[in-house]
Amino acid sequence: MARQVVLDTETTGLEWRNGNRIVEIGCVELINRKSTGRTYHQYVRPDRDFEEGAQQVTGLSLDFLADKPVFAEIVDGFLDFVEGAELLIHNAKFDVGFIDYELGLLGDRDRYGSISELCKITDTVRLAKQTVQGRVSLDALCKRFGISTDERERMGHGALLDAQLLTEVYLALTSGQSDLGFDVGSTSSRTQSAYANADQKPRPLFSASAADQAAHDVVLERVRKATGGNTVWDRLA
Repeated sequence: MARQVVLDTETTGLEWRNGNRIVEIGCVELINRKSTGRTYHQYVRPDRDFEEGAQQVTGLSLDFLADKPVFAEIVDGFLDFVEGAELLIHNAKFDVGFIDYELGLLGDRDRYGSISELCKITDTVRLAKQTVQGRVSLDALCKRFGISTDERERMGHGALLDAQLLTEVYLALTSGQSDLGFDVGSTSSRTQSAYANADQKPRPLFSASAADQAAHDVVLERVRKATGGNTVWDRLA
């Protein structure tokens, strides 16, 4: 059984070294690449102010967070949810840095080490750079794979919402379909998610017409002239 947890955090600022804190954690569980429906979502009282601009990004306020638990009060439940899983995180260095900072503030190194000691960490930014061409922000990848971000545009960033979007992006990235740099267009989020979750189904095969092949040959000959014959097509052939 392969267990993965897609994780996102929201914070009071961009840099934990400046004393910024986690204000929200969102997680989505996958078993064998299928969403189980289990999630973890928690707001966290940071006991410090937001940096300029961060509050607008998160949509949260200190008034809203005033009655929420501090990290020390939720850490055991959080670690119970993620322990032993492969964590899928977009720009993992950012979130892992904040989580490790929070764990370090607890002052019990024997009980709370680093998150990488409990979980395998996979950075989906790095995965995306290996898989697709162009921008690899979460918004850009959602657009590429036809995943709706309407709710995100209405409500702003949210840790659980972003984890859910990243789940769909990850499944699309790893569905086995090679990327040629084309935009998939207006495929709906639900359709794309279903496709990605059903990647064991045979994919349709398309044959090029004689006209398509002739046009391809013309373009390929131009590329050969520009590169001295060193094209991917020739190397594969």
